[in-house]
Amino acid sequence: MIHEPRLAAHLHEVAEHVYAYVQPDGGWCLNNAGLITAGGRAALIDTAATLDRALALRDAVAKVSPRGPGYVVNTHPHGDHTFGNSVFADDAVIIAHEGTRAEMELAGLHLTGLWPDVRWGDITVELPSLTFREPLTLHLGDVRAELMHLGTAHTTNDTVVWLPEQRVLFTGDVVMSGATPFCLTGSVAGSLAVIGKLRALAPGTVVAGHGPVGGPELLDATENYLRYVQRLASDGIAAGLTPLQAAHEADLGEFAALLDSERLVPNLHRAYAEAAGALPGHQLDIGELFSEMITFHGGLPVCCA
Repeated sequence: MIHEPRLAAHLHEVAEHVYAYVQPDGGWCLNNAGLITAGGRAALIDTAATLDRALALRDAVAKVSPRGPGYVVNTHPHGDHTFGNSVFADDAVIIAHEGTRAEMELAGLHLTGLWPDVRWGDITVELPSLTFREPLTLHLGDVRAELMHLGTAHTTNDTVVWLPEQRVLFTGDVVMSGATPFCLTGSVAGSLAVIGKLRALAPGTVVAGHGPVGGPELLDATENYLRYVQRLASDGIAAGLTPLQAAHEADLGEFAALLDSERLVPNLHRAYAEAAGALPGHQLDIGELFSEMITFHGGLPVCCA
């Protein structure tokens, strides 16, 4: 049995037959998942980073859906949302955007090398067996779950899951709750465009990729931070500062309480590139950006997975 406090998480119902699985505190690799139990085959939205956490998620799911999920939806390719796929793969069809599968295959277990001290367990990369390009709808009893890729945001291939009757929106990491948004492989401007599309859905409940469940105010909070990044970038460019220098000089103000503030550095790199005309998702040197983030933080950011 798992007794460690670091695995504390909770599953709670946000609408009839619809659940959010929240892993506090929502920092690095402590992601959220979702569960829809209506109909004969449940659907799980995202998994978890480590074997222990994936098994804890499986146990939580079993309490409300003994049969286990027949579908797993990956909102994007990052390991904290996908490494647990293998725990569910024997009984579930894994679904993702076609770009998510491609990135998962390319990245493999690279994330584990960033935090070698984390107890990852005997995890493997289980790729999605069903991919989509255009919107895809899952019919789960009376619940209709719409899987949509709305543009480059957190990554180039994010999927959001929208339940129109329940007004529940699972955003993946396009939206954060109490944690710093992150556009390392995506786009600041693209994120703002996607958030505008999410706002047009008029969700009542928003389950972000990390942090507490909320409402549409989470869209506002993520948007406000990203616009702040764009302003910092504009001022930094005018002053002849590098993104790292601009981050060091920045006054985080209302955003100081957000977890993982070091993400400001790669976010500024994105905003600088976009200000110079780069398209959303334009390839940057990810290793260099991660290294600068460590420099800004004063060491490797803590990952409590």
